[in-house]
Amino acid sequence: MKLHVDLKRPAKTRSSMIYGHFIEHFHRQIYGGVYDPGSPLSDEDGLRTDVLDAMRKIKVPVLRWPGGCFVSSYHWKDAVGEKRTPLFDKAWRVEDPNTFGTDEYIRMCRKIGCEPYICTNAGTGTAEEMSDWVEYCNLETEGQYAKWRIANGFPKPHRVRYWSIGNENYGAWEIGAKTAQEWGHLVAESAKMIKHVDPCTELSAAALADISWNINLLKNSGQFLDWISIHGYWDSLAQNNHFADYDACMVYTNTIGDSVRKVRGLLEAMDLGHIKIAFDEWNLRGWHHPNVHTIKQGVTKEEYLYPRDKNDDNTGYTMADAVFAACFLNMCNRSCDIIGMANYAPIVNTRGCIFTHKDGIVLRSTYHVFDLYVNYLGDQVLDTWASDVPTEELRSVKGELQTVELIDAVATSFGDGPGYAIAAVNKDARHPQPLTLDMEASGKVSVSWICGESTESYNDIGHEEVTIQHEDLGLFTPGMEILLRPHSVNVIRIGTKPAQS
Repeated sequence: MKLHVDLKRPAKTRSSMIYGHFIEHFHRQIYGGVYDPGSPLSDEDGLRTDVLDAMRKIKVPVLRWPGGCFVSSYHWKDAVGEKRTPLFDKAWRVEDPNTFGTDEYIRMCRKIGCEPYICTNAGTGTAEEMSDWVEYCNLETEGQYAKWRIANGFPKPHRVRYWSIGNENYGAWEIGAKTAQEWGHLVAESAKMIKHVDPCTELSAAALADISWNINLLKNSGQFLDWISIHGYWDSLAQNNHFADYDACMVYTNTIGDSVRKVRGLLEAMDLGHIKIAFDEWNLRGWHHPNVHTIKQGVTKEEYLYPRDKNDDNTGYTMADAVFAACFLNMCNRSCDIIGMANYAPIVNTRGCIFTHKDGIVLRSTYHVFDLYVNYLGDQVLDTWASDVPTEELRSVKGELQTVELIDAVATSFGDGPGYAIAAVNKDARHPQPLTLDMEASGKVSVSWICGESTESYNDIGHEEVTIQHEDLGLFTPGMEILLRPHSVNVIRIGTKPAQS
């Protein structure tokens, strides 16, 4: 493939928040994940220091919490202060001790160095409860909730800028699901109360690529919103934990940008250019939680709870996950004029890029994708087009043959220094693919990549197959050809200062 890079046209500045993450009170994401007071690896606040270090290395910019489906029956007031009231989580059917609440989350965000992004209860909750939460977090001293925060040992406001009204309230699986008409009204009233508490908040609301739902939402509350929230999981595994194979995952890359394209068109048609997309849950693989989001519920824990441990099988997180994740991030970079935030779901355990065990952590293949994109790629997205793109007919999970483009690339420059960086993904499972760079540039060339020995390479405890590799390629000349290894994610740097990883 030949990648043509136009250095004369203005670049688009992408937000670092497209490399955001998400964490929910599900399985071992919070308890036994990032928060484990009984572990010798935890600090004085019960937070796992090895997890925090890993999150800092990939410069997590924003972290969405506490859900997810969990939040739609979550009452935040039960999880602040000295007296914590345990919660029976009706979404996931487990007891949550509420020992990790708002203040613990904010403390974690401060230690990571990321922006907090709180998702509110728009299922069983009310507009008043949501705005009370904003009072607790953001007001200086006024009112009972700011005073409660101060009494809890936090004299200064938490200054939470980003808030989401609800989570997937369009779905029948969600506690307190709403009709399109109900949703537009509730979001408007909630946003109004939140903005009365703190006009500096930036608000999102649960949406999807559906015209009827979004028109009702945006007609009623578009004037209050800064963001519109959409989610995407391509390999649905809620009931059956049968992972799509590598080729089928590459077929999924054909539809990565579909919902963004549809929502972009609607925002333009409704003249709501001030609203950006927060793709605030995304992952190739859906989470495995059988017999919960179904009409017929599992009765024994063997039916609905213990199967969630299958999410912890590290052998399943291979180069398919890494290559798909890179293609998604390429889409976000190309669409950075409309996508201002994206949150990988989740960051720890379940399908996350960090896995915890009692003696340490495992960095799955997707972690190294974030490392490459955050620490090696530029923040100015350049205008590119491709010619001679190789394709292959691959079989989807439904057994259909579909044409898949085998190389996905995006070119960037740096707002704070010289040089260029190109993210190039070779989806081809079996063959290297040549990439020709048609651009006027000079300087030393290096490539950093991950691929493993095969498409099935994975990392586990005492088993590390996927790591970032580096190679110097000499001096760049226009029209230079670079061979991309099979099933690889690459960042090619030209004339840059050394990468900081």
